[in-house]
Amino acid sequence: MKFVKSEDLKEGMRLGKPIYNKKGVLLYERDSKLTRASIESARNFGLMGVYVLDPAEPLPPMSDEDVEFEKFQIVSEFALMDELNSMKKTGRISRIRQLADKYVSQFARVNHPINFVQNLRGAEDYVVKHSSNVAILCALMGSRLGMRLDELGNTILAALVHDIGKLDIPTELVTKEELEPEDEVYMKKCELHGAEIIEECFSSSPAIKRIMMQAFKHFDAFESGQEKDNAKMVLGARILMVANTFDNLTAMDFRHEPLSRIGALKYIMSNPDWFEPDIVKGLVDSVSFLAEGTSVELSNGETALVLSTNPRNLLKPMVLVFSSNTIIDLARSTIYEGLEVVDILRSFDSRYVMDKEALNK
Repeated sequence: MKFVKSEDLKEGMRLGKPIYNKKGVLLYERDSKLTRASIESARNFGLMGVYVLDPAEPLPPMSDEDVEFEKFQIVSEFALMDELNSMKKTGRISRIRQLADKYVSQFARVNHPINFVQNLRGAEDYVVKHSSNVAILCALMGSRLGMRLDELGNTILAALVHDIGKLDIPTELVTKEELEPEDEVYMKKCELHGAEIIEECFSSSPAIKRIMMQAFKHFDAFESGQEKDNAKMVLGARILMVANTFDNLTAMDFRHEPLSRIGALKYIMSNPDWFEPDIVKGLVDSVSFLAEGTSVELSNGETALVLSTNPRNLLKPMVLVFSSNTIIDLARSTIYEGLEVVDILRSFDSRYVMDKEALNK
């Protein structure tokens, strides 16, 4: 399964994930072949793109848990959009705490890694879908890391509202592939205005403001290449930092291709000074990164199928190497030292693509 931008969609491509309209009504099911009409619909909805299957790729199975996850995403995103718009207009919160409680109820008791499904996003709903996903990750990670229930609720609430200022960014900037310096200044002003809205709405909730402000400061310093501030961050801010980054890296975007879950995790793990290893461990324990049956690329260039996961080091599972049809256990460091999973295999179609122009020369 791979992400294809809306402008690159072609008739006959097979959908890897369903398409819903703005009211949550299913329009195109998984494995549907794209037609001229469905491509036009995707573009009219403002979708950044869709996930498609390779011609030789079988339709991935969906468990009951996957279906429930998808339903929760859809319902909660519409509720969150209403709440954020209400906060912007009135400067007060309405039912945002009750919404945060639903995330706690849905995910805080999950005791196994879940299949974290990325959603299709457009210019109008990317903020809400990102915020909802970050809240889900915070609920899963916070529970795994033993947060108190009140801390967990505050962290989820912070995740739900942390990007409210970005709702003011005009569509032409959201969809712009290359930003000018003045564009970035304007977008930063929108974020600062969002911080003012949060300050007004949560004036009596210093714990929530602390989580967001610490995470904002830390993330801005990381993105701008500043030196790390060694001031101690509260647990909620550290979780929000990792969850926010993971979703940003794996989600579709107008300005960059999404990374796989493994690619995003390796990036986060390569910056331990910014993303604390114990918090990242909470992410690893919460999300299924290499399920059995996943096709992967190895560091020696080979491709393989995951047969059994390795809880101690998820990059060293037991695999079946396609080229030799042999089973190897990457955890056996004395034999396979340095050999590990590099990434998830993005294409199942290994057929050679003929260069017709070269043949005509």
